[in-house]
Formats: sequence, C-alpha cells, structure tokens
Amino acid sequence: MTKKATNEINLLALDYQICFALYSTSLALTKTYKPLLEQLNLTYPQYLVMLVLWEQDDVLVKDIGNVLFLDSGTLTPLLKRLEASGLLIRRRDESDERQVRIVLTLQGQQLRKAASTIPPKILCASGQTQDTLIALRQQLTELREQLHTDLND
Repeated sequence: MTKKATNEINLLALDYQICFALYSTSLALTKTYKPLLEQLNLTYPQYLVMLVLWEQDDVLVKDIGNVLFLDSGTLTPLLKRLEASGLLIRRRDESDERQVRIVLTLQGQQLRKAASTIPPKILCASGQTQDTLIALRQQLTELREQLHTDLND
C-alpha cells in the first residue's frame, strides 16, 4: 500500500474524527451529570433551561431556544414538564400574545442553591484544572460559531 493510500485510510479512522471525540465526550459528560441532576429531579436538557433562567428570569421561549440552539418543538415539552414540577410558569407576553414568557417560581429560584454544588463536582470529575476547562470551552465555542457561520454562508 502506498503512503497516500495509508493516509486516506487514517483520515477515516474513528480515532481521527473530531465529531466522534466530541460526541463520546458529550455522552460521558452527560452520564457524569445524570446522578447529580437526579438529586434535583432534573434531566440534563431541563438543567440547561434552568441555567438560562437562573441567569435571566422572565424571558421569551424563543430567546431560551436561541441560547440553547433548540427549536420550539423540543423546548415546549421541556418547559411543560418544568412547569408541572412547579419550577416555572408559562404565560402569554402582554405586549404580544403570540409570544410566551417563562418566569421562575420561588421553588425554581430556590433550586439554584442546590444546583450550585454541581459545577465543582463536574470540575473534580473531569480531572482537569479550571483554567484548562475554561480554555477548552472557549475553543469549542469558537468551533461552534465557525461551523454556524459556514452553514449560513
């Protein structure tokens, strides 16, 4: 086999695929979160919604979707379950009845304190320094933004 043929085969090797590295790491990270979130009675996607709301309460559904890259078909069932759990309220926007606003309940606000123990536990489980994870997050954010830019060109 020639060197060129070997390189072509290697380029298709699973170990060289960034998509698989990201996918498998995401699965491992989600599994690490699972027992921590079960203590809060949240799924991982619900936790992401709550993170958005703990950062800024009383927001439009579409704004949550934009932040999390979720469409309304995925987001609406999540929000309904969180509302049924007593963590938030969905209500029509007063200035535009077509829009739905999401507001945390007192219970939803109080859950933030319990959730604040999760990031240090994830940091510990990662075996990485905080600076390393911050740099990795920045690189991944830049990669995501570049991929979104390329899709929109």
